[in-house]
Order: sequence, then C-alpha cells, then structure tokens
Amino acid sequence: MDRIVVVGASAAGLTAADTLRRDGFTGTLTLVGDEPRPPYDRPPLSKQVLAGDWEPERTALPARLQAGELRLELGRRATGVDPAARTVTLDGGERLPYDGLLIATGLRPRRLPFGHDLAGVHMLRTLDDALTLRTQLLAGPRVVVIGAGFLGSEIAATARGLGLDVVLVDIAPTPLAGQVGIEMGELVAGLHREHGVRLHLGRGVARFAGENGRVRAVVLDDGTRLDAEAVVVAIGSVPAVDWLAGSGIPVGDGVLCDHTCRAAPGVYAAGDVANWPHPALGRRVRLEQRTNATQQAIAAARNLLAGPAGAVPYAPVPFGWTDQYDARIQIHGWCPAGARAEIVEGDPRTGKFVALYHQDGRVVGALGWNSARALRGYRGRVGEPV
Repeated sequence: MDRIVVVGASAAGLTAADTLRRDGFTGTLTLVGDEPRPPYDRPPLSKQVLAGDWEPERTALPARLQAGELRLELGRRATGVDPAARTVTLDGGERLPYDGLLIATGLRPRRLPFGHDLAGVHMLRTLDDALTLRTQLLAGPRVVVIGAGFLGSEIAATARGLGLDVVLVDIAPTPLAGQVGIEMGELVAGLHREHGVRLHLGRGVARFAGENGRVRAVVLDDGTRLDAEAVVVAIGSVPAVDWLAGSGIPVGDGVLCDHTCRAAPGVYAAGDVANWPHPALGRRVRLEQRTNATQQAIAAARNLLAGPAGAVPYAPVPFGWTDQYDARIQIHGWCPAGARAEIVEGDPRTGKFVALYHQDGRVVGALGWNSARALRGYRGRVGEPV
C-alpha cells in the first residue's frame, strides 16, 4: 500500500495513524476530521472542562507524529466512499485516493424530535459544545439533564458540583441501568440524591415549554413541569455512518466488520463506530469506550497492514469508567440485563467495594467502586465459571 486514509480525527483515528507509522507504513497517510480543532480527548468534556478545572488546550491528544508524517484534513467532512475506485470524497468535492481506508468516525448525539431550536437546549459531543454549555452554567441556571447514562449522569454531577439546581430525568428505573444494571444503578441514584440532585426516573419527556425562543421548562409524560433555563439532552448516540450510504460498505448499528475489524477489501473500522463479532461472545458488539477506541485502532491498523492472510481476531475484555462526585466506577467486561451482581470485596455502605456479575454460570463482568487496586485482581475472573 502506498496511500492510506483515516477518516475520523479523534482518539481512534489518531491512534490508528500513529500505529501505521510505528509499524512501518511509509506511504502517504491522510487523517480527515470534520472539526477544525486538532484531535482532542472527549472524556474530560463532561467533567474537567465543563467544571472549568481544565483549559481546552489540556484536552489535546499527544501529537506523536512529526511534521510531514501525516497529512491533516481538518474541518473537512467525508461525504462518500467509492470502494471500487478506492476514493474518499470530501465536502468540497475533492477525492482522496486510497489503497487502505480506516473508518473511525465515532458517534453523533441522538436528538429529541422537538425542542432543539430553543436557546438553552444543549447536547454535548464536541469541545465547542462543552465550552458553550460551560458559559451558560456560569450564569447559574436551573438545569434539567435528560438521560442518565454515563454522559448525562456526569453532566448532572458536574453541574451540581458548581452549586446549581439540577434535575436528572430518565425513562429507565435507575441511572446507568443499561451500563451497570438496576441493582448498582440504585446505588448511583442514591449518590445523586445525597448530593442534592432531584431524580425523575421511569419518566419520559413530552415537550419543552419555551418563551421568546428560549427554553423555560421541561414537561414530562405525567404532566410534571420542571422549570429550567438550561436543558441538556443526553439520550445516547448513533454511529456516524450516514456518509457511507450507497457505498456498498455494510452498515447497520455501525460499520459491520468481521472478527478482524475488516468491513470490505482494504477497509477497516475502529472505535465507537465499529461493529464486529466478538470471538469470545459469539455475537456482534459495538463498544462506546475510550479504552476500546485506542485498543481497536491499534488492532485495525495492524490488520490493515497485514492484509486478510495475516490479520488476527480482535477479542478484548472491555474496560470503562465514570467519575461522579467522589466516586470512580470502573467496569471490566459486561454488566448485561439479567446478570446477578455479587459483592465480593468491601461494602457499598463504605463507598468502596467490588462486585462480580454472574450470568449463565459464568462471570461476565467486574465492577469496582472507588476500588481500582482491588478490581485489578478480579479482571482475570471475567469469562470464568462461577
């Protein structure tokens, strides 16, 4: 291969580009990103940046590649791919030829069918989103966060840490229900209540009330009115694959790859956008985790260079975390619905413990609550019989 194009200039894309060079690729290497900013890290946006503890520059990802090793196309959006001609089309009409293509376009936030035209309604995906929301939070608004997954829960915790009046809304019965299950989610709910966040769980949003083009309240499906000057919609994300429509590259819930991250001849995917059959699970997965973005980018880049004959399966044990108030919650493996959580070390009443998740006679996940060192001792249990 003489020309490789990486589309997506966040953690996965930059890691892939770095790996390609470190592993010996000497041809033309192009990194395409739709934001004009140099690549930056996203996890701090809902915490350190939003709280004002970090300046934006601190989120910058390390630039390991030297000048001349990487052609940057920032502020440029990929609009299409022609796998037969092996070209990527940019928003200005320019076509980038490639011998190898690595897709790392990540996610875009899921929107509500209403209300996004009102001032004061926010979503948080980019650094600019975080800075815009931060500016409004400094004015001391009443805040409603819609969605209590990792992102929404972190935003609620950060806003409450700034001393704001905060309400957290989710249709699920607990925060993080889809990430840690109901039992551990109850503990997360308690954490938010202890810090003064009001929770409306098991409730959907019917509409926003506005005045003079600004949001004034969130109205729930039971008629409850929550007054607010700032509303954050954090109801999940969808893979950014719209630009691949009609290309022939298989898409669904992400870019549909094989077990080596290969989606088509010369085309691989990595990070939040990649959907592949996990060899240890026997089913397809797509992981929205910062650690996976790096690990899968390394694997996909190496498999791209190796070609189908030399590619190896990608079979990680997932790892993710969330920081809320004084709690760091870390997870190895999976915490699926229906799994039973068992406390194996520590005590939730002390704010430090480790839990194992059991399903179908096996350990499928391990969770640590302010117990990073203890959790490391249980990582190897994931996949073992109970």
